[in-house]
Amino acid sequence: MNFIETKLLPVLLKVGNNKHLIAIRNGISMTIPFTIIGSFFLIIGNFPIKAWTDLIEPWSNLLNAPVNVTFGVLGLISAIGIGYHLGKELGTDPISNSLLTTIGFLLATTNNDLSVNIDALGASGMFTAIVIGIFVTHSFRYFVKKNIVIKMPEGVPPTVAMSFTTLIPGAFVLIVIWVLRCLFGIDLNALISYLFQPLVSGMGTLPGMLIYTTLVCLLWICGIHGDNILSGIATPVFLGYLAENTHAFQNGVQAQNIIAEGYWIVFMCIGGTGATLGLVLNMIRSKSKMYKSIGELSLPSAIFCINEPVIFGLPIVMNPIMIIPFIGTPVILCIGTYILMSMGIIGKIVIQVPWTIPPVIGAYIATNGNIGAAIWSIISIAISYIIYMPFFKMMETQQLKNEAESTE
Repeated sequence: MNFIETKLLPVLLKVGNNKHLIAIRNGISMTIPFTIIGSFFLIIGNFPIKAWTDLIEPWSNLLNAPVNVTFGVLGLISAIGIGYHLGKELGTDPISNSLLTTIGFLLATTNNDLSVNIDALGASGMFTAIVIGIFVTHSFRYFVKKNIVIKMPEGVPPTVAMSFTTLIPGAFVLIVIWVLRCLFGIDLNALISYLFQPLVSGMGTLPGMLIYTTLVCLLWICGIHGDNILSGIATPVFLGYLAENTHAFQNGVQAQNIIAEGYWIVFMCIGGTGATLGLVLNMIRSKSKMYKSIGELSLPSAIFCINEPVIFGLPIVMNPIMIIPFIGTPVILCIGTYILMSMGIIGKIVIQVPWTIPPVIGAYIATNGNIGAAIWSIISIAISYIIYMPFFKMMETQQLKNEAESTE
């Protein structure tokens, strides 16, 4: 615990509190409602019942249109969102910054014939949106800070004044991107994707996922929302893999990516981070009045993957007894899920579901009705219950002694 508090935690906190990562996380989160809506249409068009698919077949192309649009503009939505939130975090006008980032993103991702590249508007352009957003925001901020802007007289409406304020920094940004993309012929989207490839490849592996899991859980043990801290790094990667799986599924091809958006939530956060639903079930059966009450109060939220009542009520935070099961349970579920998916026993994720969706149901929907995934989700609850049991019993024994002494 001392090493975590003095060495590891300060580094992770510094990373998590970085304004750029906060803005990237918030900006990319704007894609969530659209991917869920697109997934809803995907479910309707591909519900795993033959009678239904036969009935719906004449409308399959119509139902795919919202899917193609929502998943096909993830990069564009990210550029809009990242530009807006970076502007808020770094002190530039959010709307102007968002618009300038979007235009810069479109220019940077043009085809070789310098027309708009439709493919780059999707998940493949998300990292370009991040880089362009950072470049635009810092350029905009520099020009405003150095007062290298066109100022309008007092009395001019604020929106008009801001339009002229954006003129010089906007021209600078677009000229720089134009020179690189159009004059020098540098494929910025391909270059940026290549630079981020080690991160993408690493997060798509079992070791990478285990490292991510451990770091998230360690932050929670220290009382910090680990998912929020690291999502700015992981979400673009996971969304990219999900978009590839969804595209393959639409075209009747086997999805290839085991790790994708939803893998963490659906299969490893059974009851919340740390897969604490098994712990809640242990608490409900406890002989301790206090733990039993906390368990009963925590169960409704745990069903929807919200476990702050357990993390701070048991507590798990700064609790050395709970470190092993809180990290070990999702690690074991991660390994088990990865092996089962690689063997084809459970389906891969092709549909995004809300993070609050209950276990079993989420696994079934995310894999488009894969029975094996639903069964594994039930088994995962049992695994969680078994792993947490001996550690919880240690705490329960001490608590029962305290309650007995209090009664006496």
